[in-house]
Amino acid sequence: MTSLDWYDFSDATVGLLFGMAGVLGGYALRGLVGRWQADAIEKRAKLVLDEADIEVKNKLKEADILARAEVVKAREEFEKSTKARRGELLEIANRLTAREEKLDKRSVALDEKEQQLETNTEKYRVESERLHQEQKSVQRKRTEADDQLQNLAGMTHDQARRELYVKAENEVRGESGNLIRRVQEETKESADREAARIVAMAVQRYSTAHASEIMTSSVALESDEIKGRIIGREGRNIRALEALTGVSLLVDDTPEMVVISGFDPIRRAIAKRSLELLVADGRIHPQRIEDVVASVTEDINQSIFAAGETAAFEANVQGVPVEVLRCMGRLKFRSSYTQNVLQHSVEVAHLMGLMASELGQDPVLARRIGFFHDIGKALDHTVEGPHALIGAEFLRKNGEQEEVVNGVAAHHNEVPAEGILAVLCSAADAISSSRPGARSETLGTYVQRLEKLESIANAFDGVKSSFAIQAGREIRVIVDPAEVTDSEAMVMAREICSQISSGVKFPGQIRVVVVRETRSVDYAR
Repeated sequence: MTSLDWYDFSDATVGLLFGMAGVLGGYALRGLVGRWQADAIEKRAKLVLDEADIEVKNKLKEADILARAEVVKAREEFEKSTKARRGELLEIANRLTAREEKLDKRSVALDEKEQQLETNTEKYRVESERLHQEQKSVQRKRTEADDQLQNLAGMTHDQARRELYVKAENEVRGESGNLIRRVQEETKESADREAARIVAMAVQRYSTAHASEIMTSSVALESDEIKGRIIGREGRNIRALEALTGVSLLVDDTPEMVVISGFDPIRRAIAKRSLELLVADGRIHPQRIEDVVASVTEDINQSIFAAGETAAFEANVQGVPVEVLRCMGRLKFRSSYTQNVLQHSVEVAHLMGLMASELGQDPVLARRIGFFHDIGKALDHTVEGPHALIGAEFLRKNGEQEEVVNGVAAHHNEVPAEGILAVLCSAADAISSSRPGARSETLGTYVQRLEKLESIANAFDGVKSSFAIQAGREIRVIVDPAEVTDSEAMVMAREICSQISSGVKFPGQIRVVVVRETRSVDYAR
């Protein structure tokens, strides 16, 4: 090894030793620094722990203080509630004590009443036995008195009772007659005067010509030669006309005239109008007859609806359904004792409106009832029943209110009247139909009604004679004053009215007057 090589080796060794020494020093320095840092961290952690201990101790002290405050507060509230509860319990105990004292007093009073009741019961039993004995004694004495009375009177107990019943009945009849007379005298002074004023006012304010038109069913011809054309070959024309219209044609009964016979007035009107058009045109054959009848039927139906509209306008009745207007228009072809029913309905509507206004009632509703009161007469024979009832049912089906339905149904007393307007309907109907000249009837029917009225009056005991006067509007009954008293005359008038109402059909009303008169005649000589 050369010196140069040794030198190089020595330098490397020294460098290595210094490097190792630097490394060891670095490690030692690093350990020192780490120990210093660990000590610092440990001190800082210890400081944090001390602060945490102090804060925990403070928190514990605050919690202890708060807990003690809550305990004190809870104790105060408990003592307060306990004191209040103790007061309530004390009050309840006082009330219970007072109630017990009251119950004790009441128990003592009940014991005393019970003793008194037992005493009274015993007294009642003794008194009841005494009264029972007295009752037996009275019954025995009554039986003896009845026997003595029957022996003295010469009649049995049943006979005496029967005689007493007859006497009581006669007294009651007499008192009822006096009562009727007194009530009538009291009410006539006010009711008759007011009713007469209202009726006179309504009649004066609504004055119209009476509908006395007679629905003729005949067609005049220029000559009898046209009858052959009406009959046609082998009667085919007349058979076609009768089949299409539903009427019977009488050709040979009256010269230069064809009489149309049928129960339906609308069919008679169609037949009459069709025959007039055929005669005027001169072309009479089955096809032409069919065309004319169809055209006339349509015209008649339109005129029916127009008549219903016109009548409703004249009566000032609004909001009438189409079906009801059509039904009212059919009344144009109906008549009652020659009085046109449609015009009669319009007149009744106006009369009812006037009288309702005077009485403070609704005139609009009154006119509606009066206008519809005879609508049942327009319904055909397929609907059975009195025209007032079937008309009311027809109106109910078409949405009329119940007051209108009852007014229509009750105007002939088939059902009870439920209001004053139903009574006004009967009165207005009677006024319209009983005006002089409003209605006419055949002589045979008129005579039969008069005879019926007189026979009803003559059937009563004590009647000497009766006379139907004023075209049957009044009947005067002459009674024997020796057999009929004034009270019995009043009762007789009511009974005659009742029998006339139930047994005779008449328009308007009939006045019954029972006349009892005593005349004393002597001569001075």
